[in-house]
Formats: sequence, structure tokens, C-alpha cells
Amino acid sequence: MSLLAVLVAAAAAAQSPVASPSGCPQRLCFAEHLRPFFEALAAREAEDDPLHILQIGDSHTAGDMITNGWRIPLQARYGRGGRGVLAAGQPYDGYLTWGVTASQSPGWSVNGIYGRAWANYGQPVGISGFTQTARGAGEYLGIVTDTPEHNFDRITVCAIKQPGAGTVIMRMGYQAESWALDSHSREPACRSMESDYPVSAASLTTADDRVVSITSFGTFRKRGGVVVSNLGVSGTQLIHMAREDDSVMRAEFEAYDPDLVVLAFGTNEGFSMELSVYQYEADLRNQVNRIRRLAGDDVPILLIGAPDAATRNARLAANGGRAASVCDEGWMTPTLLGDIRHRQMVMAEQLGLAFWDWNAAMGGRCSAHGWRLREFMRGDHVHFTPEGGLEIGRILFGDLERAAAMARGD
Repeated sequence: MSLLAVLVAAAAAAQSPVASPSGCPQRLCFAEHLRPFFEALAAREAEDDPLHILQIGDSHTAGDMITNGWRIPLQARYGRGGRGVLAAGQPYDGYLTWGVTASQSPGWSVNGIYGRAWANYGQPVGISGFTQTARGAGEYLGIVTDTPEHNFDRITVCAIKQPGAGTVIMRMGYQAESWALDSHSREPACRSMESDYPVSAASLTTADDRVVSITSFGTFRKRGGVVVSNLGVSGTQLIHMAREDDSVMRAEFEAYDPDLVVLAFGTNEGFSMELSVYQYEADLRNQVNRIRRLAGDDVPILLIGAPDAATRNARLAANGGRAASVCDEGWMTPTLLGDIRHRQMVMAEQLGLAFWDWNAAMGGRCSAHGWRLREFMRGDHVHFTPEGGLEIGRILFGDLERAAAMARGD
């Protein structure tokens, strides 16, 4: 395929709602399952609580390129409702938080759901994928907005209450509150704090040398707007959500009250040398049922299909049990990646989920190389640049806006 053909195909895919090559008649399928979200969006008033979209996923979600690309047009159209839910502090080097800057003192240790951060004997983990624990006085976790437009007047913090736990001081602007986490039994707890005016900074500081474990930290506006929370852990597959504690997840879903849950996994599954589509199907079914049990059956779920991606490793590219065809310059799309994506679409229909075909939005199989040539993807042909994230977010926003208009009868 020529360079010109690659660029033209990628540009065309981004400009119009092309049909999904996986069989979905359009990029956004089964949109009727998003009707409660669309109705809430249409009925939103300036004095209402912010509408909350909560996305859980892998590095695409963790890096916030795609979610920020979606957040920008959403909030331009419907107003800013806050930065949303984040992991507490900076759970790893390079932690990226568009719109706000997170900080922490050195005395915190992290338990996460993947890689070296994971310890099954550690403090329980919730929807952020990380829990931060301190055992000394004066340790802090903080957040500061990058610009005034990201200021907030409500924070919500979720923690683990347990026997012998310490006390934290919650600060928001010039206000401060003490929160004792000592309890007769171990249980999750969430607490909100509000200000009469928007502020640019909030923090938690340990008041003593007893154990304090924080599972998540969110900043919001009390009234109006839309929030897009991105809770991603690099390297994860959907199955790693099983390491998140049910009781913590339930408490956080109740506290953060999402109007839409978005699941965005599939890339790491598609590059796996061990996974089968049948294992993935079981994982997806289990986690969807679990989210509905913990967050409520009435919360709509949008499943985002895995994007196109590529490798030059022929053995890896044949991970679906058959050889992969070469796209361009030796790049190949792993065959399992396409199988996983197709299974996502099939399961979305079976489970009553909306499905958005990210691969179709890029132009289908082999489109990753064209996106790389446009500098929308990084050299690994897997991860997106900020510009690519903005483009994907724009396409997703447009597809959802069209579906919302149809639901309204426009």
C-alpha cells in the first residue's frame, strides 16, 4: 500500500461514520442501551449534580489521551463538572493527569492491580486500580489545578477504615476537616467536603503515625457540567479487574455515582500469546455482571472495542492461530486482536451493552501505520499521541452526539 493511500484512507475514516469492518452496521452500535444516559444529558439543568462518565481501562485510559480528547468537546458543549475520580497522589512515575497536577510526599507505598505494584496480601484496591498507604505523620497527597477553569468546589476521598488506623486532615482551599479512620472492622469509606467557592488545591495529610490507606480521590463542581473520569492501569487486561475488592468498588460506585460506565480494554488481550477468545468472553461476562451488581443494573455500559495496532514480530502477529498479512513496511496486526474485537461486539449485543468500534474509527485493519505517519500514534504503533487522542475523542463525541440526537427525536 502506498503512503498516499494509507494517509487518504485514515483521513477518510476520521471524517465520516464508516461502517465497522467487523460487522457492526456503524461505529456506534446498540446505542439504545445508552438511552438513560442520553435522557439524563438532555434533562440536565445548571443546578443539577454533574453528569459523570467513568471509564475503566488499560494504558489508553491511563494516559488520558483518548479520554481527554473526549472530555474537551463534551465539556465545551455541556459545561465542566470537574476533573473527576483519580488514583490518589502519584501512584507511579510518569502518572499523567490532564488539567490538574498530582503530588505526594515520599512516605507512601502503593498496591496496584498489575505488575510489581500488585501484592495479594496488601491493602484492598478499588476502581482506581491503586491504593496508597502511609504509616507516618505528616505524609501528604495533593492536587492542584493547572488553570482556573479546572477549579472545583467539592472533593470526595475514599479510604479504608480498619482497627488501629490513623487520622487524616482533609484540606480544600483554606478549609480543613479531620477524618478518623480507626474502626472496629476493616471496611471502605468515602467522604466528601465542599467549599462555598471554587478552589484550586486540595490535599490529605496524615495526622499521626498509624496506617492510612487511600483508594481514590476526586474533584468535582457541585452543580452542572459533565465529568469524564479516566481510571486506567498500564499493561492490564480486563481480567485484572478481578483483583479489585468488591466492597471497595461498591462504596466508590455509590460515592461517585456514575451515569455511564465505559470499559476500554482489548489491546493487551489482542497482543497476548496465551489468551483465547473464549477466556476473554468469560472475563468480559464476569466483569460486566460484577459492575452491574456493584454499581446497579440501571447504569448503562459502553464497551469500546480495541483499536487497530501493529507489530513487526511475525510470531506475535500469528497469535490468533494463523499467520497475519503484512500491512506496510513489515507491520502486521495481531490476528488475535481482530478476534477479540469481534467477540467484544458479539458480547455487547448479548449482554445489553452499547459498543463503539474504535478500529473502524481509525479506518480498519492496517490503519495504525497511517495514523503513525500522521503523527497520531507513537512509533510502537500501539499508543496514541495527544493529537491522536484529540482526533479519536472528537470522533467518539460526534458519534455519541448523533445517537443522542436520534434518541431525542431531532
